Amino acid sequence: MQIEWKSCLKIGVTIFVLFLAIHYWEPLMTGAKLLLSAATPILAGFVAAYIINILMVFYEKRFFAKTQNRILQKIRIPACMLLAILSFILIITLIIGLVVPELTSCIQLLISDIPPAMEVLLSSELFMELAPEDLYAQLRGIDWKSIINEAVKMVSSGLGSTVGAVVSAVSMMVSNVVTGVVAFIFAIYFLLGKESLVSQCKRVMKNYMPEKLTKKIYYVTGVVNDSFHRYIVGQFTEAIILGVLCVAGMLVFQFPYAGMIGALIGFTALIPVAGAYIGGVVGFVMILTVSPVKALLFIVFLLVLQQLEGNLIYPKVVGGSLGLPAIWVLAAVTIGGALLGIMGMLIGVPIAAAIYRLIRDDMRRKEQEQQMQEEQENVIDEYGELARDVAERR
Repeated sequence: MQIEWKSCLKIGVTIFVLFLAIHYWEPLMTGAKLLLSAATPILAGFVAAYIINILMVFYEKRFFAKTQNRILQKIRIPACMLLAILSFILIITLIIGLVVPELTSCIQLLISDIPPAMEVLLSSELFMELAPEDLYAQLRGIDWKSIINEAVKMVSSGLGSTVGAVVSAVSMMVSNVVTGVVAFIFAIYFLLGKESLVSQCKRVMKNYMPEKLTKKIYYVTGVVNDSFHRYIVGQFTEAIILGVLCVAGMLVFQFPYAGMIGALIGFTALIPVAGAYIGGVVGFVMILTVSPVKALLFIVFLLVLQQLEGNLIYPKVVGGSLGLPAIWVLAAVTIGGALLGIMGMLIGVPIAAAIYRLIRDDMRRKEQEQQMQEEQENVIDEYGELARDVAERR
Protein backbone atom coordinates (compact mmCIF):
# COMPACT_ATOMS: atom_id res chain seq x y z
CA MET A 1 0.00 0.00 0.00
CA GLN A 2 1.45 3.38 -1.01
CA ILE A 3 1.45 6.04 1.72
CA GLU A 4 1.22 9.66 0.58
CA TRP A 5 3.01 12.46 2.39
CA LYS A 6 -0.24 14.43 2.72
CA SER A 7 -1.78 11.63 4.79
CA CYS A 8 1.31 11.53 7.02
CA LEU A 9 1.13 15.30 7.44
CA LYS A 10 -2.56 15.14 8.44
CA ILE A 11 -1.86 12.38 10.97
CA GLY A 12 1.07 14.32 12.41
CA VAL A 13 -0.93 17.55 12.75
CA THR A 14 -3.81 15.65 14.38
CA ILE A 15 -1.49 14.02 16.93
CA PHE A 16 0.18 17.37 17.67
CA VAL A 17 -3.18 19.10 18.22
CA LEU A 18 -4.34 16.30 20.51
CA PHE A 19 -1.12 16.59 22.52
CA LEU A 20 -1.60 20.35 22.94
CA ALA A 21 -5.26 19.87 23.93
CA ILE A 22 -4.38 17.25 26.57
CA HIS A 23 -1.32 19.05 27.93
CA TYR A 24 -2.98 22.49 28.11
CA TRP A 25 -6.51 21.33 28.95
CA GLU A 26 -7.08 23.60 31.97
CA PRO A 27 -5.90 26.82 30.26
CA LEU A 28 -8.01 25.91 27.23
CA MET A 29 -11.10 25.42 29.39
CA THR A 30 -10.43 28.70 31.20
CA GLY A 31 -10.10 30.50 27.89
CA ALA A 32 -13.25 28.83 26.55
CA LYS A 33 -15.24 29.89 29.64
CA LEU A 34 -13.92 33.44 29.33
CA LEU A 35 -14.81 33.53 25.63
CA LEU A 36 -18.28 32.13 26.33
CA SER A 37 -18.84 34.70 29.08
CA ALA A 38 -17.78 37.52 26.76
CA ALA A 39 -20.04 36.20 23.99
CA THR A 40 -23.08 35.81 26.27
CA PRO A 41 -24.81 39.01 25.03
CA ILE A 42 -24.32 37.92 21.41
CA LEU A 43 -25.67 34.42 22.07
CA ALA A 44 -28.59 35.78 24.09
CA GLY A 45 -29.33 38.28 21.33
CA PHE A 46 -29.27 35.51 18.74
CA VAL A 47 -31.72 33.40 20.79
CA ALA A 48 -34.05 36.38 21.29
CA ALA A 49 -33.82 37.23 17.60
CA TYR A 50 -34.62 33.63 16.64
CA ILE A 51 -37.76 33.59 18.81
CA ILE A 52 -38.90 37.04 17.67
CA ASN A 53 -38.20 36.08 14.05
CA ILE A 54 -40.92 33.43 14.28
CA LEU A 55 -43.47 36.20 14.86
CA MET A 56 -41.72 38.38 12.30
CA VAL A 57 -42.01 35.74 9.57
CA PHE A 58 -45.68 35.28 10.50
CA TYR A 59 -46.38 39.00 9.93
CA GLU A 60 -44.35 39.02 6.71
CA LYS A 61 -46.43 36.18 5.28
CA ARG A 62 -49.70 37.73 6.44
CA PHE A 63 -49.23 41.36 5.38
CA PHE A 64 -46.39 41.55 2.83
CA ALA A 65 -46.46 38.24 0.96
CA LYS A 66 -48.22 39.45 -2.19
CA THR A 67 -47.35 43.12 -2.28
CA GLN A 68 -45.20 44.50 -5.14
CA ASN A 69 -45.10 48.09 -3.90
CA ARG A 70 -41.49 49.28 -3.49
CA ILE A 71 -42.26 51.46 -0.49
CA LEU A 72 -43.98 48.59 1.30
CA GLN A 73 -41.08 46.31 0.41
CA LYS A 74 -38.63 48.77 1.97
CA ILE A 75 -40.57 49.06 5.22
CA ARG A 76 -41.40 45.34 5.32
CA ILE A 77 -38.59 44.24 7.64
CA PRO A 78 -38.70 47.23 10.07
CA ALA A 79 -42.51 47.15 10.32
CA CYS A 80 -42.67 43.39 10.88
CA MET A 81 -39.81 43.57 13.39
CA LEU A 82 -41.63 46.30 15.34
CA LEU A 83 -44.87 44.30 15.34
CA ALA A 84 -43.00 41.14 16.40
CA ILE A 85 -41.16 42.91 19.26
CA LEU A 86 -44.37 44.52 20.51
CA SER A 87 -46.14 41.15 20.33
CA PHE A 88 -43.25 39.46 22.16
CA ILE A 89 -43.28 42.11 24.92
CA LEU A 90 -47.07 41.78 25.19
CA ILE A 91 -46.84 38.00 25.51
CA ILE A 92 -44.11 38.22 28.19
CA THR A 93 -46.11 40.88 30.07
CA LEU A 94 -49.25 38.75 29.98
CA ILE A 95 -47.35 35.68 31.20
CA ILE A 96 -45.71 37.62 34.04
CA GLY A 97 -48.96 39.40 34.91
CA LEU A 98 -50.94 36.16 34.99
CA VAL A 99 -48.44 33.68 36.39
CA VAL A 100 -46.29 35.60 38.92
CA PRO A 101 -49.21 36.86 41.07
CA GLU A 102 -50.78 33.40 40.92
CA LEU A 103 -47.51 31.75 41.96
CA THR A 104 -47.13 34.22 44.84
CA SER A 105 -50.68 33.57 45.99
CA CYS A 106 -50.10 29.84 45.57
CA ILE A 107 -47.00 29.89 47.80
CA GLN A 108 -48.73 31.99 50.43
CA LEU A 109 -51.73 29.70 50.32
CA LEU A 110 -49.61 26.57 50.69
CA ILE A 111 -47.71 28.05 53.64
CA SER A 112 -50.89 29.01 55.44
CA ASP A 113 -53.08 26.02 54.55
CA ILE A 114 -50.72 23.02 54.64
CA PRO A 115 -50.94 22.58 58.48
CA PRO A 116 -54.77 22.46 58.58
CA ALA A 117 -54.79 20.27 55.47
CA MET A 118 -52.45 17.79 57.15
CA GLU A 119 -54.66 17.79 60.21
CA VAL A 120 -57.70 17.06 58.06
CA LEU A 121 -55.85 14.29 56.23
CA LEU A 122 -54.56 12.68 59.44
CA SER A 123 -58.01 12.86 61.03
CA SER A 124 -59.75 11.19 58.11
CA GLU A 125 -61.03 7.65 58.61
CA LEU A 126 -59.49 6.45 55.35
CA PHE A 127 -55.97 7.44 56.43
CA MET A 128 -56.45 5.98 59.90
CA GLU A 129 -57.47 2.64 58.37
CA LEU A 130 -54.71 2.47 55.75
CA ALA A 131 -51.72 3.93 57.61
CA PRO A 132 -49.75 1.80 60.13
CA GLU A 133 -50.21 2.75 63.78
CA ASP A 134 -46.57 3.77 64.32
CA LEU A 135 -46.56 5.99 61.21
CA TYR A 136 -49.87 7.53 62.23
CA ALA A 137 -48.54 8.31 65.72
CA GLN A 138 -45.36 9.90 64.35
CA LEU A 139 -47.22 12.08 61.87
CA ARG A 140 -49.73 13.17 64.50
CA GLY A 141 -46.87 14.35 66.71
CA ILE A 142 -45.36 16.67 64.07
CA ASP A 143 -45.94 20.39 64.45
CA TRP A 144 -46.39 21.28 60.77
CA LYS A 145 -46.83 24.99 61.42
CA SER A 146 -43.52 25.31 63.24
CA ILE A 147 -41.73 23.31 60.54
CA ILE A 148 -43.03 25.60 57.78
CA ASN A 149 -42.19 28.72 59.79
CA GLU A 150 -38.65 27.45 60.37
CA ALA A 151 -38.25 26.68 56.68
CA VAL A 152 -39.45 30.18 55.73
CA LYS A 153 -37.05 31.75 58.26
CA MET A 154 -34.17 29.64 56.95
CA VAL A 155 -34.85 30.66 53.36
CA SER A 156 -35.31 34.33 54.21
CA SER A 157 -32.19 34.45 56.38
CA GLY A 158 -30.14 32.64 53.78
CA LEU A 159 -31.13 35.04 51.01
CA GLY A 160 -29.67 38.19 52.45
CA SER A 161 -28.41 38.11 55.99
CA THR A 162 -25.13 39.83 55.19
CA VAL A 163 -24.11 43.01 53.42
CA GLY A 164 -21.92 41.00 51.06
CA ALA A 165 -24.87 38.98 49.85
CA VAL A 166 -26.84 42.16 49.17
CA VAL A 167 -23.97 43.76 47.28
CA SER A 168 -23.43 40.57 45.28
CA ALA A 169 -27.13 40.35 44.44
CA VAL A 170 -27.26 44.01 43.35
CA SER A 171 -24.13 43.70 41.20
CA MET A 172 -25.47 40.52 39.61
CA MET A 173 -28.77 42.25 38.89
CA VAL A 174 -27.03 45.24 37.29
CA SER A 175 -24.83 42.89 35.25
CA ASN A 176 -27.87 40.94 34.06
CA VAL A 177 -29.68 44.16 33.12
CA VAL A 178 -26.70 45.40 31.10
CA THR A 179 -26.37 41.98 29.43
CA GLY A 180 -30.07 42.03 28.60
CA VAL A 181 -29.89 45.52 27.06
CA VAL A 182 -26.83 44.62 24.95
CA ALA A 183 -28.48 41.34 23.91
CA PHE A 184 -31.61 43.23 22.86
CA ILE A 185 -29.50 45.59 20.73
CA PHE A 186 -27.79 42.60 19.09
CA ALA A 187 -31.20 41.03 18.49
CA ILE A 188 -32.38 44.16 16.65
CA TYR A 189 -29.26 44.14 14.47
CA PHE A 190 -29.74 40.44 13.74
CA LEU A 191 -33.38 40.97 12.74
CA LEU A 192 -32.76 44.05 10.59
CA GLY A 193 -29.85 42.45 8.78
CA LYS A 194 -30.97 38.83 8.72
CA GLU A 195 -31.20 38.65 4.92
CA SER A 196 -27.76 40.18 4.40
CA LEU A 197 -26.23 37.99 7.13
CA VAL A 198 -27.64 34.84 5.53
CA SER A 199 -26.41 35.97 2.12
CA GLN A 200 -22.92 36.68 3.49
CA CYS A 201 -22.71 33.29 5.19
CA LYS A 202 -23.73 31.56 1.96
CA ARG A 203 -21.09 33.48 -0.02
CA VAL A 204 -18.36 32.60 2.49
CA MET A 205 -19.26 28.91 2.45
CA LYS A 206 -19.51 28.89 -1.34
CA ASN A 207 -16.06 30.41 -1.78
CA TYR A 208 -14.15 28.68 1.02
CA MET A 209 -15.84 25.30 1.49
CA PRO A 210 -16.35 22.29 -0.79
CA GLU A 211 -19.73 22.11 -2.45
CA LYS A 212 -20.54 18.76 -0.84
CA LEU A 213 -19.81 20.09 2.67
CA THR A 214 -21.82 23.24 1.96
CA LYS A 215 -24.88 21.18 0.97
CA LYS A 216 -24.57 19.11 4.15
CA ILE A 217 -24.39 22.27 6.27
CA TYR A 218 -27.49 23.67 4.54
CA TYR A 219 -29.34 20.42 5.15
CA VAL A 220 -28.35 20.08 8.84
CA THR A 221 -29.14 23.72 9.68
CA GLY A 222 -32.47 23.40 7.88
CA VAL A 223 -33.43 20.34 9.92
CA VAL A 224 -32.34 21.96 13.20
CA ASN A 225 -34.22 25.17 12.37
CA ASP A 226 -37.37 23.25 11.46
CA SER A 227 -37.21 21.20 14.68
CA PHE A 228 -36.80 24.27 16.92
CA HIS A 229 -39.48 26.21 15.03
CA ARG A 230 -42.02 23.40 15.36
CA TYR A 231 -41.13 22.87 18.99
CA ILE A 232 -41.44 26.53 20.04
CA VAL A 233 -44.73 27.11 18.21
CA GLY A 234 -46.19 23.74 19.23
CA GLN A 235 -45.17 23.97 22.88
CA PHE A 236 -46.56 27.48 23.37
CA THR A 237 -49.77 26.53 21.59
CA GLU A 238 -50.13 23.41 23.70
CA ALA A 239 -49.50 25.36 26.92
CA ILE A 240 -52.14 27.97 26.09
CA ILE A 241 -54.72 25.36 25.09
CA LEU A 242 -54.05 23.24 28.17
CA GLY A 243 -54.27 26.23 30.51
CA VAL A 244 -57.54 27.49 29.01
CA LEU A 245 -59.13 24.02 29.00
CA CYS A 246 -58.00 23.44 32.58
CA VAL A 247 -59.61 26.69 33.77
CA ALA A 248 -62.83 25.97 31.86
CA GLY A 249 -63.07 22.39 33.14
CA MET A 250 -62.36 23.36 36.73
CA LEU A 251 -65.07 26.02 36.57
CA VAL A 252 -67.53 23.49 35.15
CA PHE A 253 -66.75 20.91 37.86
CA GLN A 254 -66.59 23.66 40.53
CA PHE A 255 -63.04 22.96 41.65
CA PRO A 256 -61.51 25.70 43.82
CA TYR A 257 -58.69 28.00 42.66
CA ALA A 258 -59.56 27.48 38.99
CA GLY A 259 -57.75 30.55 37.62
CA MET A 260 -54.70 30.09 39.81
CA ILE A 261 -54.19 26.40 39.02
CA GLY A 262 -55.02 26.84 35.31
CA ALA A 263 -52.40 29.58 34.93
CA LEU A 264 -49.85 27.47 36.81
CA ILE A 265 -50.48 24.36 34.68
CA GLY A 266 -50.35 26.38 31.47
CA PHE A 267 -47.00 27.89 32.51
CA THR A 268 -45.43 24.61 33.63
CA ALA A 269 -46.69 22.88 30.46
CA LEU A 270 -43.89 24.69 28.58
CA ILE A 271 -41.65 21.98 30.04
CA PRO A 272 -42.36 18.89 27.91
CA VAL A 273 -43.69 15.63 29.38
CA ALA A 274 -43.34 16.46 33.10
CA GLY A 275 -44.39 20.14 33.13
CA ALA A 276 -48.15 19.79 33.45
CA TYR A 277 -47.76 17.08 36.09
CA ILE A 278 -45.61 19.42 38.19
CA GLY A 279 -48.41 21.99 38.09
CA GLY A 280 -50.90 19.21 38.77
CA VAL A 281 -49.12 18.19 41.98
CA VAL A 282 -49.19 21.77 43.26
CA GLY A 283 -52.85 22.07 42.29
CA PHE A 284 -53.62 18.81 44.08
CA VAL A 285 -52.05 20.10 47.31
CA MET A 286 -53.96 23.39 47.02
CA ILE A 287 -57.32 21.68 46.49
CA LEU A 288 -56.47 19.24 49.27
CA THR A 289 -56.63 22.15 51.72
CA VAL A 290 -60.31 22.52 50.81
CA SER A 291 -61.51 18.98 50.07
CA PRO A 292 -59.56 15.70 49.78
CA VAL A 293 -62.29 14.24 47.55
CA LYS A 294 -62.11 17.14 45.11
CA ALA A 295 -58.31 16.86 45.11
CA LEU A 296 -58.54 13.23 43.94
CA LEU A 297 -61.17 14.13 41.36
CA PHE A 298 -58.89 16.93 40.13
CA ILE A 299 -56.10 14.42 39.44
CA VAL A 300 -58.52 12.27 37.43
CA PHE A 301 -59.73 15.37 35.56
CA LEU A 302 -56.14 16.43 34.73
CA LEU A 303 -55.20 12.97 33.42
CA VAL A 304 -58.28 12.87 31.17
CA LEU A 305 -57.62 16.44 30.01
CA GLN A 306 -54.03 15.68 29.05
CA GLN A 307 -55.05 12.58 27.11
CA LEU A 308 -57.74 14.56 25.26
CA GLU A 309 -55.45 17.49 24.55
CA GLY A 310 -52.44 15.42 23.55
CA ASN A 311 -54.20 12.89 21.31
CA LEU A 312 -56.98 14.94 19.70
CA ILE A 313 -56.57 18.70 19.97
CA TYR A 314 -52.80 19.22 19.76
CA PRO A 315 -52.21 17.34 16.46
CA LYS A 316 -55.07 19.17 14.74
CA VAL A 317 -54.19 22.66 16.00
CA VAL A 318 -50.43 22.44 15.53
CA GLY A 319 -50.67 20.39 12.34
CA GLY A 320 -47.97 17.85 13.06
CA SER A 321 -45.38 17.04 15.68
CA LEU A 322 -41.64 16.71 15.86
CA GLY A 323 -41.83 13.07 14.86
CA LEU A 324 -39.88 11.99 17.94
CA PRO A 325 -41.04 8.80 19.71
CA ALA A 326 -42.29 9.27 23.27
CA ILE A 327 -39.43 7.27 24.80
CA TRP A 328 -36.87 9.60 23.19
CA VAL A 329 -38.79 12.67 24.35
CA LEU A 330 -38.63 11.37 27.92
CA ALA A 331 -34.93 10.55 27.53
CA ALA A 332 -34.20 14.02 26.10
CA VAL A 333 -36.01 15.73 28.97
CA THR A 334 -34.23 13.58 31.57
CA ILE A 335 -30.72 14.00 30.13
CA GLY A 336 -31.22 17.68 29.33
CA GLY A 337 -32.52 18.39 32.83
CA ALA A 338 -29.60 16.56 34.42
CA LEU A 339 -27.06 18.53 32.35
CA LEU A 340 -28.53 22.03 32.17
CA GLY A 341 -31.56 22.08 34.48
CA ILE A 342 -34.76 23.67 33.17
CA MET A 343 -32.94 25.10 30.14
CA GLY A 344 -31.79 21.58 29.28
CA MET A 345 -35.37 20.32 29.51
CA LEU A 346 -36.50 23.03 27.10
CA ILE A 347 -33.81 22.60 24.42
CA GLY A 348 -33.24 18.86 24.85
CA VAL A 349 -36.36 17.83 22.92
CA PRO A 350 -35.76 19.84 19.70
CA ILE A 351 -32.07 18.85 19.68
CA ALA A 352 -33.02 15.19 20.08
CA ALA A 353 -35.67 15.58 17.36
CA ALA A 354 -33.12 17.07 14.96
CA ILE A 355 -30.60 14.28 15.65
CA TYR A 356 -33.32 11.63 15.30
CA ARG A 357 -34.48 13.09 11.98
CA LEU A 358 -30.90 13.34 10.61
CA ILE A 359 -30.14 9.73 11.53
CA ARG A 360 -33.48 8.51 10.16
CA ASP A 361 -33.01 10.29 6.82
CA ASP A 362 -29.42 9.04 6.53
CA MET A 363 -30.52 5.46 7.21
CA ARG A 364 -33.28 5.75 4.61
CA ARG A 365 -30.80 7.11 2.07
CA LYS A 366 -28.37 4.25 2.72
CA GLU A 367 -31.17 1.68 2.52
CA GLN A 368 -32.30 3.13 -0.81
CA GLU A 369 -28.73 3.06 -2.14
CA GLN A 370 -28.33 -0.53 -0.98
CA GLN A 371 -31.64 -1.49 -2.58
CA MET A 372 -30.63 0.15 -5.88
CA GLN A 373 -27.28 -1.63 -5.77
CA GLU A 374 -28.98 -4.97 -5.17
CA GLU A 375 -31.37 -4.30 -8.06
CA GLN A 376 -28.43 -3.47 -10.33
CA GLU A 377 -26.63 -6.66 -9.27
CA ASN A 378 -29.79 -8.68 -9.98
CA VAL A 379 -30.06 -7.10 -13.43
CA ILE A 380 -26.41 -7.90 -14.12
CA ASP A 381 -26.88 -11.48 -12.93
CA GLU A 382 -29.98 -11.89 -15.10
CA TYR A 383 -28.13 -10.43 -18.09
CA GLY A 384 -25.20 -12.80 -17.47
CA GLU A 385 -27.49 -15.84 -17.30
CA LEU A 386 -29.24 -14.71 -20.48
CA ALA A 387 -25.88 -14.30 -22.23
CA ARG A 388 -24.79 -17.76 -21.14
CA ASP A 389 -28.05 -19.29 -22.40
CA VAL A 390 -27.56 -17.62 -25.77
CA ALA A 391 -23.96 -18.81 -25.93
CA GLU A 392 -24.96 -22.39 -25.10
CA ARG A 393 -27.65 -22.39 -27.78
CA ARG A 394 -25.10 -21.25 -30.34
